[in-house]
Amino acid sequence: MKQGEENTEFVKEPEKETPKFIFQKNKKTIIGAAVVVAFLIFIILAIVVSGVSFS
Repeated sequence: MKQGEENTEFVKEPEKETPKFIFQKNKKTIIGAAVVVAFLIFIILAIVVSGVSFS
């Protein structure tokens, strides 16, 4: 069985009309990415602080 051609883009620009994309460039995606990055920074800081306080 032969697979079809894939032309997936990472970020969908508003002016491009393509159905295959990973992220859209809209408010919901930007807020979600900011929450995930903030959570990861919080976890990294918590690990560093716990390492310093327990050593």
